[in-house]
Amino acid sequence: MSQAEIKSWVIISNVKDKPDMQKLPNVALQVSSLVDEWQSRGKMMWSGSFDNEISSMAVFEATESEANDFYKKYDRYCSGVLEYTMYQWDAMPILSILSNDQ
Repeated sequence: MSQAEIKSWVIISNVKDKPDMQKLPNVALQVSSLVDEWQSRGKMMWSGSFDNEISSMAVFEATESEANDFYKKYDRYCSGVLEYTMYQWDAMPILSILSNDQ
């Protein structure tokens, strides 16, 4: 895989207006596990919630294929509880810079 294929991606999530509150803790656990799995492969991801406590963002770098695979898993865990969208983020590749600085 060449460096040229790697792009920055962002997933923006919001809790639905009327979520199934019983599912929310399980979704949080599954997403946390997904992020842990991603990072265990040596890939960086910045993620966290906003101050409003209903929105969150995850920023990561991956090939388009890797990003789509991650998003499919995210979708499987979060559908019905969260609304979310993934975008290619054309910002400076900060994660690559930080990971090379280690």
